[in-house]
Amino acid sequence: MATSQPPANPPDPTPDPTPGPPGGTGLAKLALRDQLSTARKRLPVTELGVCSRALAGHLLAAPEVAGAATVAAYVSIGSEPGTSWLLEGLARRGTRVLLPVLLPDDDLDWAVHGGEGSLAGGRLGLLEPAGERLGTDAIAGADAVLVPGLAVSRTGMRMGRGGGSYDRALARVPLGTFTCVLLYDGETDHDVPAEAHDRAVGAVATPSGLRRF
Repeated sequence: MATSQPPANPPDPTPDPTPGPPGGTGLAKLALRDQLSTARKRLPVTELGVCSRALAGHLLAAPEVAGAATVAAYVSIGSEPGTSWLLEGLARRGTRVLLPVLLPDDDLDWAVHGGEGSLAGGRLGLLEPAGERLGTDAIAGADAVLVPGLAVSRTGMRMGRGGGSYDRALARVPLGTFTCVLLYDGETDHDVPAEAHDRAVGAVATPSGLRRF
């Protein structure tokens, strides 16, 4: 059962182990990541819980998610925008939910979510599904794809933590699939430095609402 507030002093996700290049675009990304990560760490624990419920409400009401048979999502940790209420809402509907498993090369495998009690500790402090691995291409079968991030531009260019895991995953998603990054208010409309491997998303969900690009 999800709770409205995360535990006190939750750990922040470990940064991805392979940050961008040391100069140019890479430096700009590192500076923006540091700025936004610091701001997240200052958020009150009570606000994290309120934001989690608001995000769930917007996403569960979105036609692309409400009508999806399979949704690819993730388990938030630390000061990330919370997904506990969202995952619980999808489970109540009987939606098939795919959750990521971080591989040694930082690519993402996928497994079906079996409920909160089925999660196990993974690499870098992540919580991952303990079920059968479906392969890296399983995300291509999702009707809606919900991903983490730190920022998004006005045109949908997403910035993650630097390891490229979700850029690789999003590259496998068919054109036309609903893709959405979950962020806090204030993390949208940034001038996100983009590199050739970076992938845009089609929408952003914040506690204030859902916006499509």
